[in-house]
Amino acid sequence: MDKMLNIFKAIESEGFTEYTLKAIDKFSNEIENGYTNISRFTLQEHAGICKGGEVLIGASVVASYATRGLATSSNAGSGQDSPTSWQIDERQEHLIELWAKASHRWIENSEQILTEHIGAKIAQGAESKVYYREGDTSVIKERVSIYSTTQKALDAIIIHNYLFPETAMRVIAFTRDSDGLFRIILTQPYIRCQRLATKDEIDTLITAKGFQIDLSNPIESYISDRIILEDMHPANVFIDEITNKAICIDCIAKFK
Repeated sequence: MDKMLNIFKAIESEGFTEYTLKAIDKFSNEIENGYTNISRFTLQEHAGICKGGEVLIGASVVASYATRGLATSSNAGSGQDSPTSWQIDERQEHLIELWAKASHRWIENSEQILTEHIGAKIAQGAESKVYYREGDTSVIKERVSIYSTTQKALDAIIIHNYLFPETAMRVIAFTRDSDGLFRIILTQPYIRCQRLATKDEIDTLITAKGFQIDLSNPIESYISDRIILEDMHPANVFIDEITNKAICIDCIAKFK
């Protein structure tokens, strides 16, 4: 935690200078290589962080700084109320954008670039635009947050990677789309779908990981001591053509 605090102090005093960027990268590399950790995650969850890559780790550090800064301001005797989720999200997006641009992890006009270099979108939903080039082993997604804060959107990737390593998401950059929406650019293994999974197959997959069916929403939600999984419907869980096993591509994942 001392290393995190030193990074927070560097951001506070210098902004995203070369020194600060190197400190964030060094810390991210130490986490990715198993030399240190972030205390709010369990050891098992750290596997999800590592699979997400140094860009995910760096963005998580910056998001933590943004949250801490707002909380400190509201508790400084100014009489202000605690920051809202909207204020936290706006601050996190802003600082991650500054960091990503300073560290060359920001892509302008990403949709045009991905279309030209990867190919046309093969799917688009409420959360992601998906690009794929025939023969590649992975897809690229532009993922917009459906969570209350950007940090929770990053946490969702960490949770997914921990629970479903066979479809782990690796963050490579950030962007804004033509509507100005902040998007996370990531890669994910390309899965050939034999068919959609049944409810029983999804139940078996998730309960084997220590979850129980959430009785408040038994159709597509599951809970454990720390995590809530939602949106676990057949469109997000396939039967893999190669292994013949249920495999989760995406879901709503969050800490309690």
